[in-house]
Amino acid sequence: MLPAWWPGWTLPHARRCCRPWRALESNAGSILAANARDLAAARDKGIGTAMLDRLALDPGRLLAMADAVREVAALPDPVGQVTCDDVRPNGIRVQKVRVPLGVIAMIYEARPNVTAEAAALCLKAGNAVVLRGGSEAIHSNTAIAQALATALQANGVPAAAVTVLTDLRREAMLELLQLHELVDLAIPRGGEV
Repeated sequence: MLPAWWPGWTLPHARRCCRPWRALESNAGSILAANARDLAAARDKGIGTAMLDRLALDPGRLLAMADAVREVAALPDPVGQVTCDDVRPNGIRVQKVRVPLGVIAMIYEARPNVTAEAAALCLKAGNAVVLRGGSEAIHSNTAIAQALATALQANGVPAAAVTVLTDLRREAMLELLQLHELVDLAIPRGGEV
C-alpha cells in the first residue's frame, strides 16, 4: 500500500506487469528471425564461437527468457514498500520507502536475454528503460523490445517505457550518458563499456 503522500506518478503495478512474457512467446517468430539476421552478420564479421553462443536464440532459449520475465513479474511489487520505519527520540517518524528512480539507461553486451530481463526488472520497479546492447544483437534487441512495448501499450503504458537505442555509434551512447536531466541512472553490465 502506498503512503498517503505518494505523488501517484508511477504506473500501477497491474499495468507494469501485464504478462510481458506472453508478448515474447507470441512474437517468437519475429524475434527468432531477427536473431538469425544478427547471427548471420556476426558470422560474416568472424565473431568467435563463444560470442555466437551468447548471441544465439532458439525456441528453448526464448522460452527460458519468457520464463525469466514471468518470474520477475510474479515478484511482489517493490514500489511503496517501507523497508525501515523508525520514530526518532524527538518524535519525528522516519521511513525508508522504495520508489521508482525514473528513466534507467542499461548498457550491456550482445546478450538478447538481457534485453528482456533488464526491461522486466526496470518496469517491475516502476521505471522506464533505455536499452543499449551490443551492436551484434541490434535486430534481436529491437524485436524483443518491440514485443514488450506492444504488450505495455495494450495495457495503457507508453510504448516508450521500453526503448532500444538503435544508434550504435559510441558517441550516441556517450550522449545518452550525458542526459542528466532525462536519465536518472545508468547501469553498465558486462566487461567493457
